[in-house]
Parts: sequence; structure tokens; C-alpha cells
Amino acid sequence: MTTKKKKTGGLAGVVAGQTAICTVGTEGKGLDYRGYSIFDLAEHATFEEVAFLLLYGELPMIKELDSFKARLRSKRALPEAVAQTLEKIPATAHPMDVLRTGCSMLGVIEPENSFDDQLPTAERLLATFPSMLAYWHRFVTDGTRIDFESNEDGIAGYFLEKLHGKAPSDLMREAMDCSLILYAEHEFNASTFTARVCTATLSDMHSAITGAIGTLRGPLHGGANEAAMELIEKFSTPDEAEAGIMEMLANKSLIMGFGHRVYTVSDPRNEVIKGWAKRLGEEVGDTVLYPVSERIADVMWREKKLFPNLDFFSASAYHFMGIPTALFTPIFVLSRVSGWAAHVIEQRSNNRLIRPGAEYIGPGSRDFVAIEDREPDGGMV
Repeated sequence: MTTKKKKTGGLAGVVAGQTAICTVGTEGKGLDYRGYSIFDLAEHATFEEVAFLLLYGELPMIKELDSFKARLRSKRALPEAVAQTLEKIPATAHPMDVLRTGCSMLGVIEPENSFDDQLPTAERLLATFPSMLAYWHRFVTDGTRIDFESNEDGIAGYFLEKLHGKAPSDLMREAMDCSLILYAEHEFNASTFTARVCTATLSDMHSAITGAIGTLRGPLHGGANEAAMELIEKFSTPDEAEAGIMEMLANKSLIMGFGHRVYTVSDPRNEVIKGWAKRLGEEVGDTVLYPVSERIADVMWREKKLFPNLDFFSASAYHFMGIPTALFTPIFVLSRVSGWAAHVIEQRSNNRLIRPGAEYIGPGSRDFVAIEDREPDGGMV
């Protein structure tokens, strides 16, 4: 009697390691960072508090937070060599490639010389990614070389200020801050696992984060918010959106921004970002995008029982903040670097090389045939 092997394509259902950083998908819908509910963090914390929690293991005291934020502010400026590298990247490049290149270049200019440097290195990346993205975007858009001085205390306000050349509204600053919290960490997702695999070889922080960015660039991991925005913008009214979605479903077209590999009941982050999208839409006088988004979500639930994930309403929220669609996924990086770095640090604390096995499905044992004796196969010459 033979036993049928359980399929593990994509490592679904396989426990690849232990972590004390995050729990995701508990009862199909939960998300906690180091034991704290995402709802509590989104409502009561700032992104800097959450980043500190992920990197250092506990929420900061007031003095610790003040010191942490001061360090981040002092680390925003880009080395001249990094700025020059960014200026050489064409406007046609995907902004994810910009951050991947910027991270790698920063690692050349400011290498992590030992693991004792890991926390300062993580803070430097957390501080500089907003600068990299805004610097390149402004340079290729209108030739502006932004300066890095700012009165903005937090990363959210700083990024929006440098992106637009002016201070954001309070609502936009708060919404962006909350968005960064929601995207900060998500257990062993593809990009995080990439970072841990790289780290397990005892490679450096910059290599691990560069690999994570490259993984996030793939449309099956990052990019759903960009695809969601492109979808939403196709429709002028909720009724038009419903008809369009019904046609897409009939044609079995892929609709991004719905469902999740881990969550089975709902994405808890969606509930939070949806509220911010509604408020932002009201602030900018939107009468189309948010109603269209709501109708699409309603149809997807009614027809397929698929719930919107974080990416879907993040799309309209970012649009209302004046952020170009191509920058949506890179904003993910500005946040998730805190989680990635936390996983790099955790992997190093109890490291073992990550090397899974594979089930071989190729041909059986074969005799070698000298090249002059090989018969043509399938008409090949």
C-alpha cells in the first residue's frame, strides 16, 4: 500500500522556523506584533513606536522614543555617492528598482562591518529609504535635488513633505503614519523569508534587505495596491464598477487586492485603512474613487466571498494623499524594512543555515552517451 504524499507547493502549511516577532492569521483574521494587537497599535501608537517595538522587542519609554526619533532624524541625509547613483537611474525605471539599488549602494558606502552594527544599520535604512524614494522621484520629475532638513518629526510626515515639497495636512500625516504601522510586519511572507534565508548564510544586513526588496517587487507579493488603483480608476460610477467587475468575473480575470494566502475570514488591516481612505476622500472632496472602491468590495464579497486585503483600500488612500501609483509598493518598503530588519536580527540570534530539501521529479538513472553517438531527439539538430 502506498501513502499519497501531501503536496507542499510554495511551502504551504510548512513551518519553516520560530519567531517571537509576529503572529498572523490566528483564527483566520488576527495580527499581532510582539503580542500587541494591530488594532491597538494602529489606534494608539506611532510608526516610530512600532518600529522600536519590532527592532528592540518592547514598546519604548518616552525617553527611549525621543532618542530613537532623534537618531532617525540625524540619519536621513544620503551620502553624495548614493544621491549621484539615484540621479543616474532613468525616469522609466520602476521605483522598486530605485530602492533596491539605493540599498545596495548604501551597503557599499557604509558597510555593516560586524553584527554589532546591526541596529544602527537598521536605523540608517529606516531613515534613508524615504529620502531615497523622494530624492529620485523629485529629481526625475522636475530636476529638484531635495534637501534632507525638515521640521517633520516622524517618517510619515517627512516623506510626504519631501515628496510634495510642502508640509502635509494633519489628516494625511496621521493616515500615512497608520499605513506604515499596518505594513510594518507580517511574519514569514515571501520577502521576509528571503531576508532570513540570506541572513542564515551570515551575509550582511544590506544584502538581506536588498533581496527582500527584490522579492517584494514581484506582483504576486507586492504591487497589489498599484493593480487595485489601476482597476478602480477604470470606473466613473459605482454602477459602472459593478458591471465591469461582473464582466471580469465572468471572464475569470484576475482581480488584485482581494483574499489572502494566510487570512481566511478577513484581513484585519483592511478595516483600519478603509476608514482612513473614507476620511481622506472626504477631505479632498472625492465623490468617485471611494464609492467605486466600496462597490467593488461589495460585489467581490457577494459573488466570490472574497474580502479586500490591506492593499485594496490603501490604493485610494495613497491616491488621496497625492502619491503617484508607481510609488505605492515602494512605500511598503519604507515600512516593512522595520520588520525585515527585526527578522534579520532574530535569525542571527539563533542561526542555522536554511536549506530545505526537494522532491525530485526528473528522469531516472541514465547511461551517459558520447556526443558522436547521440541520436537526434524531436527533430533537433
